[in-house]
Parts: sequence; C-alpha cells; structure tokens
Amino acid sequence: MRVLFIVGAAALLAGCVASPSLSGTMGAPSFVSLQQMCSAQPVDYGNDAQGVYATLFDAYVANRRGRLSKEDYCAFQMEIAQRYTSQGASTDPQIRNQWVAFFTEQRARAISWRAAVDPTLRSG
Repeated sequence: MRVLFIVGAAALLAGCVASPSLSGTMGAPSFVSLQQMCSAQPVDYGNDAQGVYATLFDAYVANRRGRLSKEDYCAFQMEIAQRYTSQGASTDPQIRNQWVAFFTEQRARAISWRAAVDPTLRSG
C-alpha cells in the first residue's frame, strides 16, 4: 500500500513539473499575457485551460523565434478561441468531440512550429 502511495505521489508530481504554469514561469508569459497579445479580452477555457496554454505557448515560442508572424499567431489564437466558444464549452458530447478533434490538430501544429525553431524538442 505504501509503495502505491509513493508511485501515485511521484506520478502527480511529475505531471505538475511537466506542465507549464498558467501564471507563467521565469521567462515565460502567463496564460492571460499570451491571450492579451492578440485580444484585450481573455477567454476562460475552463478545464481545457492548461492544454490551451501549452499550445499557445508553443506557438508563442515559434513566433518569438521568427517561425510564425504575429498576425499568424493571433489568427491561430483567435481560431482556437472561437472554436472553444462554439464547441469546447458545449455539454453535448458530439459537439465536444468536434472540439477535441480540432484542438488535437492545433496542438500538433503548435508543437511542429516550435520543434522547427527549438532544438530541445528535436534532440533524441
């Protein structure tokens, strides 16, 4: 039983360490700051906030390193916000699944953009 507790605590800690903080960390802007780069009104993503922050942060890194223009970054951010509002916040499982499929594609795009400019994501 004690081993199970230790394994569970380690897994929880690893999840916390691996996920970026919504309030930002040293050298990384907060979630609200990222959103305010393109719009004065931040979107409340509810339970999806952590995943959206990670996605926007990856796109932000690509933007800061010249891979993605500010206009493209803001269009990317706007598209995610609009789709979340129309699909992600829905209680209908079919509509929510559309959001999940869309967001998974956007997450992959952001990781790809960041990997193109961030050698730490390409080392193997």
